[in-house]
Amino acid sequence: MDFEYIYRTYFQDIYLYLRSLCANEDIAEELSQEVFFKALKAIGSFDGSKDIRAWLFTIAKNTYFTDCRRRKRRVQQDFSAETEDPRACFTERFENEEQAFLIHRFLHEMKEPYKEVFSLRVFGELPFEKIALLFGKSPGWARVTYHRARKQIMEYMEGMENG
Repeated sequence: MDFEYIYRTYFQDIYLYLRSLCANEDIAEELSQEVFFKALKAIGSFDGSKDIRAWLFTIAKNTYFTDCRRRKRRVQQDFSAETEDPRACFTERFENEEQAFLIHRFLHEMKEPYKEVFSLRVFGELPFEKIALLFGKSPGWARVTYHRARKQIMEYMEGMENG
């Protein structure tokens, strides 16, 4: 397996995913390097039966959580409601830190695969086709799962506003 090709092909995706989780470019860069270092050390154990990208994302997720435990810090995101993209109407909900914290708390407690699909789409900025590849499902499944997760969050926030 040509590891240099793997690195060039997937580094940006891994970096964006980690940046979405930690909201810090420097930490994301550091963790991305660590992911590929771990992948290089373990490439012999990769059997090729699954998508290498999914394998790398699993390493990235585990590396991130290990880093969180190591630093004993809370995960925080800095949301920008000023972006002009399809998520703009959703990010308008992040008007203040309290709302952002409530959404993150709900997202943290959300069941899989909704939590990860939502995070990959919104924070990792991955298209549905790539999310589907990670889960071994169809793009339609990824779309439906994302919209169900989004609906759960919206209902939660409406409940918080009304009650």
